[in-house]
Amino acid sequence: MKTTAKKTKSYAGMKGADLFHQMLLEEGVEVLFGVPGGALLPIFDSLFETPIKFILTRHEQGAAHMADGYARSTGKVGVCIATSGPGATNLVTGLATAHMDSVPMVAITGQVTSALIGNDAFQEADTTGITRPVTKHNMLIKRAEDIGRAVREAFYIARTGRPGPVLIDIAKDATSNELKAEPNLTADLPGYKPMLTGHIRQVKAAADAINASEKPVLYVGGGVVISDASQPLGEIARRGNIPVTTTLMALGAFDESDPLALQMPGMHGTAVANYAIQECDCLIAVGARFDDRVTGKVETFAPHAKIIHVDIDPTSICKNVMADIPVVGDAKDILEKMLPLIKANDRKDWLEQIAKWKKAYPLRYDTGKKIKPQQVVETIGRLTDHDAIIATGVGQHQMWTAQFYGWRRPRRMITSGGLGTMGFGLPAAIGAQFGNPGKTVVDIDGDGSLAMTIGELVTAVHYNQPVKVVVLDNGYLGMVRQWQEMFYERRYSATVHPCPDFAAVAEAFGAKGIRISEPDELEDAVNEMLKHEGPVVLAVSVEPEENVFPMVAAGKSLHEMDMGRLV
Repeated sequence: MKTTAKKTKSYAGMKGADLFHQMLLEEGVEVLFGVPGGALLPIFDSLFETPIKFILTRHEQGAAHMADGYARSTGKVGVCIATSGPGATNLVTGLATAHMDSVPMVAITGQVTSALIGNDAFQEADTTGITRPVTKHNMLIKRAEDIGRAVREAFYIARTGRPGPVLIDIAKDATSNELKAEPNLTADLPGYKPMLTGHIRQVKAAADAINASEKPVLYVGGGVVISDASQPLGEIARRGNIPVTTTLMALGAFDESDPLALQMPGMHGTAVANYAIQECDCLIAVGARFDDRVTGKVETFAPHAKIIHVDIDPTSICKNVMADIPVVGDAKDILEKMLPLIKANDRKDWLEQIAKWKKAYPLRYDTGKKIKPQQVVETIGRLTDHDAIIATGVGQHQMWTAQFYGWRRPRRMITSGGLGTMGFGLPAAIGAQFGNPGKTVVDIDGDGSLAMTIGELVTAVHYNQPVKVVVLDNGYLGMVRQWQEMFYERRYSATVHPCPDFAAVAEAFGAKGIRISEPDELEDAVNEMLKHEGPVVLAVSVEPEENVFPMVAAGKSLHEMDMGRLV
């Protein structure tokens, strides 16, 4: 692969930092999240006058998560920047989060001058060595002349194939020195050739297997969202009357109000999704990687099914579950090729069985004197017409949000799936707000997750970003406590989590704070939050020992669900 910029001017004599700035502009960067530092001074001097909106975050991890939320919600490449040493290492959690969930990001880190690399200089760290396992690609740049090519390659790699984060570590002298010659601006990656076009023979084999099946299920992952393939997916499902289950990363890829929707599968998935997977005779996995939280005990996963696996990453196919019909390529390309080959089929018996499971095992919760967290999520869904961009942290609140919001459209659920990063929600919501001005963005968070990155509320206030934060405050690290209740005889070791008055903290930071504890306060409080023009924190005291059900315990098969209070 080669991409070459149109040369519009001479770059010889330009400082490396100015070339870097020019390359960001040519790549269409609109927003840059980060924190400056000594190794970045030439770059920030160049950025002093720039059309790029620079967002000063309160921590480098927050910058990475903001770039992540921006990328997931817009489909564009998110960009973050941090200085050498601790600045760079503070990005690692955000890079790993993006890497696990295939998020297109470019991270730029400063490095000590090239003569000092390897000498344990002040604020030196082996950034490329540290981040190699959690990036799609990374590189160390020591010469000003190499900056343009590195930026061109980084953006191309980040956004193509299976997307992911790419890191460029740039020595300070590379940015402060002047270019002695015209730079190479060509991205030359002969070994990098993503397979985008699905082989028609494999597509036809998959379509034939679907047409021959009596009980098919579409198992849809985040790859469908990434490739903007929701439309052909929906057309295939409706033409063939194929039920659809959407993973945590794919929520909204198929409208959950559709009768064919099974919602989320797996450990905390719906009973109907899990039973359907276990009983189907053809499982069509599209852009999904058979994560352990979906499969449960892999030896008994979908035991009767012929498995079709569509994925752009050939290393994902047959990695966890053997595929009978592999189809490598972009999900949208493959689904569009498959659509005319799918035959109309009423599948009456299968849909009747699906309807019986839905009726027998709906998602439900009991109301009482205290506010139930599920009730909060449902209220937010209803009052936002199921169209807000929703970010979450990780834990019980994340699962309740997945179960009860009511997902209608893609790129609305912004959450850490693969890595499960607590603290992700608030900064990701801020990044999504910058990428979607004018849209309602809500972070539905837990008290444990929010406490980890609440300092980024200052960023939202500083830039007057109207992010809405709803914290389901149960005074525990809830998901760990649930496991301790169920498997460790209620020995709540280190999971009691006393928290501050989040509404008061919000006011101290300059945002609006609201606190409620009674069920009859909920509707008015959510409306008040949504109508406020600036950032808001709504702290909701919820039932402290409410659990997430269904639940498939570790080592169990999908059909061995603990229904808890659902039955």
